Amino acid sequence: MRNQLFRCGAIFLLVRLLVVGLLVVGLLANPLRAQEPATKPATTQPVTGPVGETPAQRDARMAWWREARFGMFIHWGAYAVPADGEWYMTNAKVPVADYERYATELNPVKFDADKIAATAEAAGQKYLVITSKHHDGFCMFKTKTTLYNIVDVSPWHQDPLAAVSAACEKHHVRFCCYYSIMDWHSPFQTGKQAYGDHPVYNPTSFRSPEDKIAYVAYMKAQLKELITQYHPGLIWFDGQWMKGWTKEDGRDLLTYLYDLDPHLIVNDRASGGGDYGTPEQTIPANGTGKDWETCMTINGSWGVRTKDTKFKSTQTLLHNLIDIASKGGNYLLNVGPTAEGEIPQPEVDRLLEMGQWLKINGDAIYGSKASPFTQKFDWGRCTRKGNTLYLMVFDWPKDTKLSIPLATPVSKVYLLSDPSKPLTTSVEDAALTISLPAEAPDKIASVIAVECAGEIKAK
Repeated sequence: MRNQLFRCGAIFLLVRLLVVGLLVVGLLANPLRAQEPATKPATTQPVTGPVGETPAQRDARMAWWREARFGMFIHWGAYAVPADGEWYMTNAKVPVADYERYATELNPVKFDADKIAATAEAAGQKYLVITSKHHDGFCMFKTKTTLYNIVDVSPWHQDPLAAVSAACEKHHVRFCCYYSIMDWHSPFQTGKQAYGDHPVYNPTSFRSPEDKIAYVAYMKAQLKELITQYHPGLIWFDGQWMKGWTKEDGRDLLTYLYDLDPHLIVNDRASGGGDYGTPEQTIPANGTGKDWETCMTINGSWGVRTKDTKFKSTQTLLHNLIDIASKGGNYLLNVGPTAEGEIPQPEVDRLLEMGQWLKINGDAIYGSKASPFTQKFDWGRCTRKGNTLYLMVFDWPKDTKLSIPLATPVSKVYLLSDPSKPLTTSVEDAALTISLPAEAPDKIASVIAVECAGEIKAK
């Protein structure tokens, strides 16, 4: 396998020599510049947007993401062939040459970008983040930087990112890309135990200062391709814990990306800044007070794992979405397509059920802000939008009474599923009490809209 063109050992060596040589003679100009001129003082502040961006401009840049609240994460790559998760290469200690075989076997004949984007749309997901390159280094898009990509080495010879980007535009879903800084396949990085028959790649480190310069140039070239070829609204970084990657490196990379696209949104995992936080597989107890997004799996795996059949229920997934929205965050929910290119049916089923709930109750989620109440409610969660509160009730009160500590008078209260029938209210014990129907209209979460007569003020 190492003799095959896509391994590109000789090509990578030539690239390295070329990059280092250009740096020596000072000819490596933007956009592949790996370092700023030595005369420019190093910045120590985190990068949180394009240079000179005002708070109003930041709000405008972040507006679509804050409105969205719910997105689809897609982990898909050569690891779909062994179907044992996206960390298979290091977890199973697979040598590079052996792992490359999966890239040549990836033949997603059932892949349908339109179906995937349509599923996201039907699920009520407003953006989609797909892996362009995971830690295994295999590129899921057409790139000029390496032949180790799905178009050149797989029997399929198609560009899924191009197809998904076009399908997302058709289905009104914002297209976005995931990209790993750590690269187990790169000749410029070496793993924790990278040699022999049982390598351990995580975490990698740069082989030398020259290799770091060459890899950063390689990475920037790929990121420029992603931005100019597919126009993602967001870059979702990962793998920043590799040894040798610093906050200054992250700041340089973020500045480079914002220069390419001033409208781009970038998560916090490049180090050195970013636009929002990314708690993984967990929901902060009280939110973060800033822009944030919980990424989470539907079962226990990111990349497809055949043996993992412990799928979360639709109820759990919806309660997670509601809980996150009530704390001012976004929910990025993952699917792991198979080697044939299909999202597993149990994941599709749950997404479509979530979409059915959102068709009726989406006003309580999209564009919402965190609950104005400091206390937590045993019955469920609350969001707000303008002067309207949305009470999302998980546990329907047995006495059909629901009370909230609201100081603002209300003009109308109703079930979001039936706005034509106002609910009766009263003020009791310094709280607004709502009289509810005997039965909950939704078994997972019933939503009550409370339109206030002025600015919402909690007692």
